[in-house]
Amino acid sequence: MSDPKRRIARIELDEQSFVRRSPDVEHERAVAIFDLLEDNRFDLVGDPGGPYHLRLAIADNRLSFELKREDGEEAGRVVLPLQAFRGVVKDYFTVCESYYAAIRNAGPSQIEALDMGRRAVHNEGSELLRERLEGKIGLDLNTARRLFTLICVLHIRG
Repeated sequence: MSDPKRRIARIELDEQSFVRRSPDVEHERAVAIFDLLEDNRFDLVGDPGGPYHLRLAIADNRLSFELKREDGEEAGRVVLPLQAFRGVVKDYFTVCESYYAAIRNAGPSQIEALDMGRRAVHNEGSELLRERLEGKIGLDLNTARRLFTLICVLHIRG
């Protein structure tokens, strides 16, 4: 387990424009949240530490990390423009659609190839997130991967 002061203890997604999502997407969201809360490294630069309650939101073409400590005290807010993520999120959605369709109808080699592509795009998005947060929030790769999954979930609109 990581440093108890440098971690996310609770996470909330701003789902004001919540839409019914496919069972596959709901499963990915639930697994990402569970895994994230089990083990993560989240270091708000310049802050004495948490653990943190994170609220992830998308508004006005921006991704917002709203942070509080367990006692409710505001810890900070980090906002990133969404433009940098649009291409990789679109690519991720495309490869995921192909992957889920393949699971239902394709052979093992095609499923494996699509899964490798899905993981590669997911890693690209995770690294992009780490780069954009550099100097603001420190994340390990697994934390970035899980947060990228949740960012993708927030992109799904009605």
